[in-house]
Amino acid sequence: MVGLDNAGKTTILYQFLMNEVVHTSPTIGSNVEEIVWKNIHFLVWDLGGQQSLRAAWSTYYTNTEFIIMVIDSTDRERLAVTREELYKMLQHEDLTKASLLV
Repeated sequence: MVGLDNAGKTTILYQFLMNEVVHTSPTIGSNVEEIVWKNIHFLVWDLGGQQSLRAAWSTYYTNTEFIIMVIDSTDRERLAVTREELYKMLQHEDLTKASLLV
């Protein structure tokens, strides 16, 4: 799960996991959780979105099957940055077979 900082990645992850809204702090590094849905086990990595952490996103791409990109559509000033990060990510060789949900 990727996206710029304050996009809502951690909130979405824990809303899905615990079925409640939890107060979160900015993610430093990553959060990882196993989610079970209809007998299917998903390992979800929630990657920190600060500019200093985005360069490390690619270290998590090996064996990735699905990408969830969370975008804060109200943060219009950073939509161009989000687009650039998405394009960079889609060009990575480890993600050629991964499915993308935006």
